[in-house]
Amino acid sequence: MTLVITAIPTNPFEGQKPGTSGLRKRVKVFQQPHYTENFVQCILSSIPGGSSGATLVVGGDGRYFSKDAIKIIIELAAGNGVTKVIIGKDGILSTPAASNLIRKRGATGGILLTASHNPGGPENDFGIKYNISNGGPAPEGITDAIFAESLKISLYSVASLPAIDVSEIGTQTFGDGTFVVEVVDSVDDYVTLMKEIYDFESIKGFFKARKDFTVLFDSMHGVTGPYAKRILVDELGLPKTSVMNFVPLEDFGGGHPDPNLTYAHELVERVEKEGVSFGAASDGDGDRNMIIGKGCFVNPSDSVAVIAANAFDIPYFKHTGLKGLARSMPTSASIDRVAKKLGVSVYEVPTGWKFFGNLMDAGKLSICGEESFGTGSDHIREKDGIWAVLAWLSILAVKNQTNPSVSLNSILADHYKEYGRNYFSRYDFEEVSSEGANEMMKHLRSYMSDSNFHGAAFQQYTVALMDDFEYTDSIDHSVSSNQGLRIIFTDGSRIIFRLSGTGSQGATIRLYVEKYDAVETGLETQKAIADLISLAYTLSGLPAYTGRTEPTVIT
Repeated sequence: MTLVITAIPTNPFEGQKPGTSGLRKRVKVFQQPHYTENFVQCILSSIPGGSSGATLVVGGDGRYFSKDAIKIIIELAAGNGVTKVIIGKDGILSTPAASNLIRKRGATGGILLTASHNPGGPENDFGIKYNISNGGPAPEGITDAIFAESLKISLYSVASLPAIDVSEIGTQTFGDGTFVVEVVDSVDDYVTLMKEIYDFESIKGFFKARKDFTVLFDSMHGVTGPYAKRILVDELGLPKTSVMNFVPLEDFGGGHPDPNLTYAHELVERVEKEGVSFGAASDGDGDRNMIIGKGCFVNPSDSVAVIAANAFDIPYFKHTGLKGLARSMPTSASIDRVAKKLGVSVYEVPTGWKFFGNLMDAGKLSICGEESFGTGSDHIREKDGIWAVLAWLSILAVKNQTNPSVSLNSILADHYKEYGRNYFSRYDFEEVSSEGANEMMKHLRSYMSDSNFHGAAFQQYTVALMDDFEYTDSIDHSVSSNQGLRIIFTDGSRIIFRLSGTGSQGATIRLYVEKYDAVETGLETQKAIADLISLAYTLSGLPAYTGRTEPTVIT
């Protein structure tokens, strides 16, 4: 039977401008009549080459409103000539798994339903983002097109379809075969990919040799639960007690699925109390990670540097070689020192994984990371939490062959001995007044035009440069401006301020502080950078502009 397609009249909504990770709003905003339909229609209308004949991957972290959104997406896809929609069982598909599936199936792109590390539930956040055919986030050209469509939309097209059960794996065909919905196992293809990258037998051998080495992975009731259980328990043979909070829940169990020391406090407490050797957590959609152990926190900037320094302990990089390394601008320069020693290029890009994707597609980048707990490689075009966990386990397995007592602390100590240490911390001030945040940034920008500020000395710190980071993409030549205010001192220390666009309301100020020491590598981070934090407060006037004297989160 031919599909019956109806054009529904609508009007534009304000504020449907996708950020670096799609459109994120409160659930109640998406629940407004026509709101979600409008945005999905704008995505479909902005697909390069058009939506007719397209194949789309659909899935997400399972947060509240996902089921409703999937139904809307299917009907709109059919109404806009999409040929096939591939959906993760129960709508569950981690962001890394979605990226892999897009690439493996040669899909046109994917619509991902996630607000990443933001809380879920009826009173919290939902998000929709579009990924392109390389598996990575849509570049600015496409997100700008989506926003332009949102300003002028007057109709959206839907097909009348029977209820589709996404809890059953299989294929359903509609409209005389013109539209296909395929429900796939959410985990299988991703596990296959990980087995191609890592030596699972080597990791299993490490666990067998080190009966004292314990693992605890916290999925924070996000999407990685089924993936962690399959890989760590079923494939690598760890006890089921090695995974916690592994059932995805629409509200993440009432928690905040952000893998840091503040929000992953349950894991942190258990690791210290139980003496866990290796603890890890991932966020709502599975693209971020945190690595800890008893008495040890691996800063994300150090994590990517250690992985890069030991890349050839991983079979994938033995085969592909190391093409280049990269970091987001706020991330510490620890990986730069690794790149210099290994003789490979290092790239500094704005925050947003799409910038790494361009370098990967051009064959210039292998390993990259962001200080916001995002780490990954060119195996897909998204950051990948479980990939990072397996990278650390692979490095531990190899080093255990020559050091039977190897630990996270010993690996970090060896790294700092060889490269020195970039003391680094990020302070997040969440949901502050947008007006106050903007006034603070305006105040900071005033230093850029003050000739007396450049070369000014503040105790032992002398200003070498202050700018608003701008990036010209060497691949597509696009220019990204206003990416963060940097104060760089003559000794390489840095103070950086950014306003984040990943929240759904208010503003989040992110303050980054970095200080390098080649000799004193064993200090506690907050003590090592205390003078720079104090200077950052003084220069910015942050307490006065925001009314905050303490950050919401310290990383």
